[in-house]
Amino acid sequence: MKGYYFITDARLSRAGNISDVQNALAAGVRVVQYRDKWADDAALIAEARLLRRLCQGAFFLINDRVEVALAVGADGVHLGQKDLSCREARRWLGAGKIIGITVNTMEQALEAARQGADYLGVAPIFATHTKPDAGVPAGLRLLREVRRRVNLPLIAIGGINQDNAPAVIAAGADGICAISAVVTRPDVQAAISGFQRLFG
Repeated sequence: MKGYYFITDARLSRAGNISDVQNALAAGVRVVQYRDKWADDAALIAEARLLRRLCQGAFFLINDRVEVALAVGADGVHLGQKDLSCREARRWLGAGKIIGITVNTMEQALEAARQGADYLGVAPIFATHTKPDAGVPAGLRLLREVRRRVNLPLIAIGGINQDNAPAVIAAGADGICAISAVVTRPDVQAAISGFQRLFG
């Protein structure tokens, strides 16, 4: 789980989720997380099925909704601190699925690892307007601490752009996500490729 980690955002996107995911895959993205907190269940499942078919050769994860992940045959889920626990999600999904957990503190990171998370989303690294409830920025300090104490892939998210991304990677991130720095651009593939190059 290394490189740019793509999360959809239909409200920020210029061209829509389908186009964005196609461009992300063309840029070599290996993980796509489908997040839409505003669509009704029928629309959510319908679009998720379309995106699932596109993501051959890349992991397709659903944000928050374990039942949607099951309905569309996703590779797993990404859960926040207010969602199902990792342990409970594992009971639903089984051993073969991927479960990522967003963590905002060292204690949360250790607990997620104890419960069997496959990777952690460390957030928010910097201030972000993409997710209003993201919480107080942790800076690079938390990322470095989690890197020292947890042996899981770490995805950094929150306020990341081309200028600060190298420092985030140097602090221990295996992957980075920068939603507004990508989906608001006229050329999504080129924007993602710029981040991908940072990983060598």
